[in-house]
This record gives sequence, structure tokens and C-alpha cells, in this order.
Amino acid sequence: MNAANGCSPQEAVERALAASRSDDCVVIAEETSGANLRWAGNTLTTNGVSSSRQLTVIAIDRRAEGASAGIVSRAGVRPEQIEEVVREAEHVAAEAAPAEDAEPLPGAGTGGSFGIKNGEGHWGSPPGRTEIGVLRDFAAALGETLREAAAADRKLYGFAEHNLVSTFLGTSGGLRLRHDQPTGRVELNAKSDDMTRSAWTGAATRDFTDVDIAGLDAGLSERLDWAKRSISLPAGRYETLLPPTAVSDLMIYLYWSAGARDAADGRTVFSKAGGGTRVGEQLTTQPVTLSSDPLAAGLRCAPFVIAHASGPDFSVFDNGLPLRSTAWIQDGALAALHSSRHSAELAGLPVTPAIDNLILATSVAGAPTMEEMIASTGRALLLTCLWYIREVDPQVLLLTGLTRDGVYLVEDGEVVGAVNNFRFNESPVGMLGRLLEVGATVPTLPREWGDYFNRAAMPPLRVEGFNMSSVSQAS
Repeated sequence: MNAANGCSPQEAVERALAASRSDDCVVIAEETSGANLRWAGNTLTTNGVSSSRQLTVIAIDRRAEGASAGIVSRAGVRPEQIEEVVREAEHVAAEAAPAEDAEPLPGAGTGGSFGIKNGEGHWGSPPGRTEIGVLRDFAAALGETLREAAAADRKLYGFAEHNLVSTFLGTSGGLRLRHDQPTGRVELNAKSDDMTRSAWTGAATRDFTDVDIAGLDAGLSERLDWAKRSISLPAGRYETLLPPTAVSDLMIYLYWSAGARDAADGRTVFSKAGGGTRVGEQLTTQPVTLSSDPLAAGLRCAPFVIAHASGPDFSVFDNGLPLRSTAWIQDGALAALHSSRHSAELAGLPVTPAIDNLILATSVAGAPTMEEMIASTGRALLLTCLWYIREVDPQVLLLTGLTRDGVYLVEDGEVVGAVNNFRFNESPVGMLGRLLEVGATVPTLPREWGDYFNRAAMPPLRVEGFNMSSVSQAS
């Protein structure tokens, strides 16, 4: 909603709540804007901007047999259509069976500890908006980088995109919360002039002021040079250096799989033999902590629950519930599983809703950089990234996937050449038990999951016996 359509997101929330006849109502109004830039073969190709709006109404009908919820989401809702969406949600609620996850809605003032006051602060300000100007300085630096790559017989391909989502959440109980979420990323692929060698890198960002495109290209140039020598290796278990981007893709899948309900029901790697969950069990002897924090510097995300639907471990009844820094693994031990209020009660665990960022770090002082880990390596594989990751067995969280855009052999502290790609079969939980070394945590962009989960900070890892199950022809 915007002024051009005669209704701001805040006004849409208030109109929907005023029109509601249900016992309780939750309204979520979102305005999204985006800007993007693409290039191929050292030439800028396209750029553009986009915008969209969505209104979600959750009508709650509290009957003697239990509360039911009716959920309707619509894009581009005009002011005169708001009541129609509310009536439709109420109809869905009236026809629905009682919801097993029904709870009282969080009360007004829930977000106060995060400086988000009901009807105060930035609730009344216009929704945030990004535009192509956010990429102006980056584009200038990119142009110079493309020229330098062409002069060095490298071909660069890639894209940069920036989105900003303003979310306004209101309830019939008086809760009014707002969050503005900027999300940006750069993906850059370099190829040799004859197209036989390829390397990839990427970066996540909030505003592009911290993206060093020349530095990213310099790293790709080095890896293309490494690949001038080709080495064939068979499948097998190898000591392997995983860079932060590969670590993030594995840890994100672990995080997504760490739901309280499925664990309590005996369905996942976090289920305890004989019943219950493995919370409290040691997963690794390394003093690593996997955590989420809505206020983490550079990785800030919504400090309250925003749920457009209900699932095993998230609930529309939890909308507006505050989020706080949560350790999922603490000093190597499983500390928490993400949950709704309902699934936490079923599992007998504290309520710890999922949070939209993830950080893995060691408590060991002076953790090494990726370069320092390479320099101290006798013999190991060095990966660039992982791709096409799929689950094979949830009971052990066995994943399969492919290496991509560069696997290198390190001998006596130096990269001696590029090796063939592999298919891997590995469990991130099992891998934690075989950590040999944990490096310094840095912000990173997941290659596989960057479309869905952008805010991550991870260390490089040295893993014993990483299972390269077969040789792959993927490039």
C-alpha cells in the first residue's frame, strides 16, 4: 500500500482490524522494493527496479471446542478490497477445524524490550524503499573491475540485487510492530578466456557500502591461476578445508532441521533414543557455538515473530512474540531447538522461535583465517562452495550434493592445483564430531540457500574424513 493507491501499510492494518468481526485478528502488511544489476562477459546487461505489496489477514474464531484460524494473503490489495479480504479470512476460520497450536495472542507492549513501542517510534513513518541509487557507487567500482578483467583475459558474470521489506504487524489486542529489512547480495563468477576454468565468490550486504568488488575479483583471479594445473583424484574420504560459504549452507540445513516437534516425535537426528530430544548432548569436542541474534551487528533481522502460516514449529498465534539471542549449540552441546509455544510445550522445552540469521563461532582465542589454515595444511582438499544439496536420511541428517566452481589440492601449505568435482555424502551433525580446526568467523553468503537465508556469519572449518562419495562431471 502506498499514497498512490490511497492507503499506507499502516492504514491497511488499521482498516482491516476495524473491519474485523472475529474474536481475534492479526494483520500483516508488507511493502517490498528491489533494485538489481546484471553483467555477463565483462559487459553490463540489465538493471531494473521492482515493487510489490501484500496484505495477510488472520481471523481467529474462538469457539467452545477450540480456536480456529482463517488465513488469507493477497497481493496489491486496494483500500476498497480490504474488508473483502477480512470477510474471506473470517469465512475460512468459521469453516476450519480447531487449531492444535491455538494460544492467546501476545499482548500489547511485547516488543518494548527491543525499543519497538506500540504506536510510537517509527510505526507511523512511511515504509522504507530501495532504489537503483543504492547500487550507484558499487556500479562505478564494478565498471572498473570489468575493464581490468577484460584486460587480463578474464570474463566476469554475475549480478547484484538489493531488496527492502517493510513489515507492519497489528493485532486486535493492540499490538503494533514494524520492521524494515534490507537484504542485498553479490554473486560473481570468473572464467578463463577459453572458458575451461571457473571460479565463484559472493557477498551478502545490507547496503553495498561494504562490498569490495575489486577484492572479490582478485580472489577469483588467484583461483583461476591455481586451476592452470589439473589433478585427478578418486572418490574417498579426505581432510577438507571448508570455506565459510560452504559451512553456512551445511549449518543452515542443520538449523532448518532442528525443530522441536519432529525431534520430540522421533523423526530427526535430534531425537533421543527411547523418546525425547537430544538437548544437552555433546555434538562436538570443539568449543563452538551456533546461535541467532536479531540484534547481531551487520545481521540484524526482525526481533519479533512474523508468521503468515502455521507449521510444526511456527504458529500464526505467536505473531508479535519477541525474539532474543538464542544459542542452538553452546560450547559443542545441543542447547535448543526452534519451536512455537505449542511445539515447545509438546517437546517439554523452553520456547525458542526461529530467528532469521545464523552465526557459528569458536570460543578459542586467535582463531586462524582461511589463508592461515591453508598455510598450516599438510595435505587436504580446499573447496569453493557446495551445490544441489538434498537430504538423504533425516535420522542422521545425511545430505548429498556437489562441489562446484573449484576444488583444489593443498600440499605442504600451498595450493598445487585444481582437482575434479565430487558428489559428497555427509551429515553436518556427524561432521561436527570430526572437526580438526575452527577458523575465525566472518560474514558470508550461502551459495545454495542465499535466496532464502541471507544473513550468516561462519568460520572456515578443517574436517577429518569428509566423504567425497563419487567423482562428478559437474563444473
